[in-house]
Amino acid sequence: MKKFFKRIRLIFKVKKFLPFLIEFFTSSTVAVKKKIFSVGLILGYFLFPFDLIPDFFTFIGLVDDVGVLLLVFQQIIKMAPDELKDKHELKV
Repeated sequence: MKKFFKRIRLIFKVKKFLPFLIEFFTSSTVAVKKKIFSVGLILGYFLFPFDLIPDFFTFIGLVDDVGVLLLVFQQIIKMAPDELKDKHELKV
């Protein structure tokens, strides 16, 4: 249940993702393997359109997409160096 609330809090920090991602991919402190893995996660999300709940169910269909995207961002944040997480105030 604790992880669930962490993910909910992460939704409210979405506006911090773009500057964080830009710095994550341009930073020399992040290993190239982590950058490649992160790109793979992001591309995998967009290239594999499999849904647990189809999107034609208006609100409910989007919930699984948001959940998967949050999991991807959560993994990228976990791989980031601590100083980058602290700078953008993102903790997982």
